[in-house]
Amino acid sequence: MNVAIAFFCGLLFGGGLWLSGMADPANVLGFLDVAGHWNPILAGVLGGAVGVTLPGFWLLRRKGRDASGQTLNWPRRWPPDKGLVAGSVLFGVGWGLSGVCPGPALVLLGLDGAKAILLITCIALGWLVGKLGWERLYSPAVPAGTHGQSTPP
Repeated sequence: MNVAIAFFCGLLFGGGLWLSGMADPANVLGFLDVAGHWNPILAGVLGGAVGVTLPGFWLLRRKGRDASGQTLNWPRRWPPDKGLVAGSVLFGVGWGLSGVCPGPALVLLGLDGAKAILLITCIALGWLVGKLGWERLYSPAVPAGTHGQSTPP
């Protein structure tokens, strides 16, 4: 059931991105070009998304369970840590340079495969570098010579 719900949500999200024009990098870059030929389409898409999402989150918080009946555990992340801020900045810079974020990149696989494969590869490499850096920063110190192996008791 969880896979079916995830599939339906992904299909709905991808269809919304395609229908709204957000799979077209020119629309996103046009929105970011506030000093030139500004295209407000993304503001409408974001406003519509927030208008649908806020009541949904309110309902989920009140109910305490998702559509499959699993208990929801809400994170408490305030104030945001350095990793979240750094990741947000990198995401924003990548989005601004390419005009594509991960959702539309997957939609683009069906529309313009070569560009999408390049973008998805870069996203995966960025994720891997971030994961390795995070593990290096926040994993407990490993004594020299043990290579992370535990010693028998």
